[in-house]
Amino acid sequence: MQLSTTKAVITGGASGLGEATARHFASHGAQVTLLDRDTERGTMVAREIGGHFAQTDVSDEASVQAAITQAVSDMDGLNAAVNCAGIALGIKTLGRDGAHPLPAFQKTVDINLVGSFNVARLAAAAMADNGPEPDGARGVIINTASIAAFDGQKGQAAYAASKGGIVGMTLPMARDLASIGVRVMTIAPGIFHTPMLAGLPEDIQAGLAADVPNPARLGDPNEYARLAAFIVEMGYLNGEVIRLDGALRMR
Repeated sequence: MQLSTTKAVITGGASGLGEATARHFASHGAQVTLLDRDTERGTMVAREIGGHFAQTDVSDEASVQAAITQAVSDMDGLNAAVNCAGIALGIKTLGRDGAHPLPAFQKTVDINLVGSFNVARLAAAAMADNGPEPDGARGVIINTASIAAFDGQKGQAAYAASKGGIVGMTLPMARDLASIGVRVMTIAPGIFHTPMLAGLPEDIQAGLAADVPNPARLGDPNEYARLAAFIVEMGYLNGEVIRLDGALRMR
């Protein structure tokens, strides 16, 4: 696969890692459809990059199926899916206000883990209709985990569980889809400069950056985008999780 012939859906494409990936892919000739709940910004980004937009709730089966169907129609096919949509809530298992609210845990898992699987399975069904490339390839799915899957911090029980699930399903999903020539990879980012962190005071952001061994800074969403692009084009990468974290190990 080459970016110039890629037809991708990117969840969370209206901001952060998803937006950076959409812009990078489009700048290298890929066709892109952004899937996001934010219609206003999603439409704006899609217009700026010459792509398409579909308002989508990744945790809803009908919403994702409609978005995939629209994307296949708009781009005349689909051979890549990048899952960047997600939420992060900081709540301890037992805090001053009592036990962790169960709905908050369920919502985090539903969006981050179930949402990623929902998009992946329906995207794979669409990719199965593609004609194979010379090596049998029909597409690639890239999911987004987090170093929290391995080094979860206080208040990250829900987030770490959801991202750990993404790590856990990487290999079996790759094995499931091998027969149709669809690869599955996962990127586990460290601390990146995204809207989730942008609202923090500068001194806190600087402190987080200082904990990264090398380079001692926050990750740039464009670095995630470039890795995603590399995965698309490197056909022998399959069933693996790549940490993108500057050697950071959370304590």
